[in-house]
Amino acid sequence: MLANDFSAPETVGPSLRVLLLGATGTIGLATAQALIKRGHEVVCFVRTRKGGEKRFGGDLKASPLHGTRIRYGDPTNPESLTRDGFAQEGFDAVISCMASRTGSPRDAWRVDHQAHVDALEAAQAAGVKHFVLLSAICVQKPLLAFQHAKLAFEKALIESGLTYSIVRPTAFFKSLSGQLERVKKGKPFLIFGDGQLTACKPISDHDLGDFIASCLDDPGRHNQVLPIGGPGPAVTPRQQGEYLFQLLGKEPQFKSVPVGFLDFIIGTLSWIGKLIPVVADKAELARIGRYYATESMLVWDASSNRYDAQLTPSHGTQTLFEAYEMWVSGQAAPDRGEHAVF
Repeated sequence: MLANDFSAPETVGPSLRVLLLGATGTIGLATAQALIKRGHEVVCFVRTRKGGEKRFGGDLKASPLHGTRIRYGDPTNPESLTRDGFAQEGFDAVISCMASRTGSPRDAWRVDHQAHVDALEAAQAAGVKHFVLLSAICVQKPLLAFQHAKLAFEKALIESGLTYSIVRPTAFFKSLSGQLERVKKGKPFLIFGDGQLTACKPISDHDLGDFIASCLDDPGRHNQVLPIGGPGPAVTPRQQGEYLFQLLGKEPQFKSVPVGFLDFIIGTLSWIGKLIPVVADKAELARIGRYYATESMLVWDASSNRYDAQLTPSHGTQTLFEAYEMWVSGQAAPDRGEHAVF
């Protein structure tokens, strides 16, 4: 089922015990904080660094995951997930904010699909009743390996018999912050075509984390596929650039990159990738870039064959332009995390 109306007031239910995967990403951190704020008991299962080093050491009070319990292991290893993550304990829900870091076919099927299948099986064995998945709105028009991998797990989750909430957010603030420094330096804002080929309703990490956490408490978000964007109207890349130049007091400068240039890069890398496997991954990265350059991050209306901002639900309080104002003024800096590519 596809839910589009989130106007009803949210209610916070009883305290639940939640296993959180992907807690060290920017959205995972925001989700952990939202869960703690709602009074849930949160266990974060996170990967150890290379060499076995624990990410937060012994000082949890200074970490953004303060208030949670942290367990270390390998979330992509089913044995570690069961032994070190669930640890033969009971949980009411599992929330996964895990995602492949590169988007390459191998990584996508290993993390976005198989690691989640393993997590689902472990959750079922542990008696978990509710599984909340952070997915992506782009899976509604799948052309890329990571989209097919995410969709394959969505299908498995829906058919599992567990209560599910599949959250498909639009663009993230961190994904739209990459040109801030180049504009500050007087360089032009890069756009594809006229900069109005696409539009999105960006959502902040904080607002998305709050929405994900609320899926536990709101029965209206159970057994639903939930597209979600941030507040305010949809914005195009050109509007994003114009607003940045306005904030900086600079004359707008745009440099248009032909979509055909990306096609040339993809074709070249794909040809070389047949001989050198590592280059094939770069070709996939270029395909991902082309996808985001030509497809809007809004709900796709199949009946009218177009993306529709009106059908794309909104949640939260902070707009992208408000975040731009904070970044330009120096009140805050964009946190692009380990997944800056996306």
